Amino acid sequence: MIERLQEQAGIMVAAHRGYKAAYPENTLAAFREALELGVDMLEFDLRLSKDRQVVVIHDATVERTTNGTGKVSDFTLKELKALDAGGWFGQAFKGHVIPTLEELCELLAEYPEVLCNVEIKPSPDAKEAADLTIAILGRHGYLERCVFTCFDAEVLAYIHDAYGMKTQGFPGEKMSHFVPGEDGTYAKMWAIGIEMPLLSPAMVARYQEQGLLVWSYCPDDEEGVRASLECGVTGMTCNDPLPALALTRKKGAQ
Repeated sequence: MIERLQEQAGIMVAAHRGYKAAYPENTLAAFREALELGVDMLEFDLRLSKDRQVVVIHDATVERTTNGTGKVSDFTLKELKALDAGGWFGQAFKGHVIPTLEELCELLAEYPEVLCNVEIKPSPDAKEAADLTIAILGRHGYLERCVFTCFDAEVLAYIHDAYGMKTQGFPGEKMSHFVPGEDGTYAKMWAIGIEMPLLSPAMVARYQEQGLLVWSYCPDDEEGVRASLECGVTGMTCNDPLPALALTRKKGAQ
């Protein structure tokens, strides 16, 4: 399924951590609302709990997006589930919890055409997280829907080499353990994400000449979306997907 992004004439719109602009990020509510908008892809972040469960959370610690304190890896799944992962965003969201990858997979079953950008967060156990993630996604039959992302080039290469999965990386200066050269990190990538301040037509063209799909992040208003399109990207990863959906005439545009 993911291969269709190489062939389709339209623009891929992805929801960054779900509908992050309007809902607490990386919660099932944020993902469901993004799916209801009609995005092409969900982007989400994965880490391991203390008891080796794959959970959906961006930061290495729980402070920013929950009412807890400490490292994600120091909490069991039961302890993580006891945290409030929505109240920080507003009282209306109080009581939302950190989802597991299994729970997100159950939600994705309702949207079989939606693709997944699976980000493994850099950590000492990132390769183990990748192994467990790929096993779970494989059991659900979702691997053909997925591209795998990591800011650690060593982990990205591991996913590419050990599993033959498609990967999305970033410009070399944004990655740890980046390997330059013809057979280096860029050779392990299928797509590349470029943040808006770095985006230019010349940069997009250069990566496209290397055979990479080029996606921008995060164009969240009409100006950013138009700039991305003018630069020649074929995908956009957005905190607020509405402007991109509207301008690319995607299903669900408001």
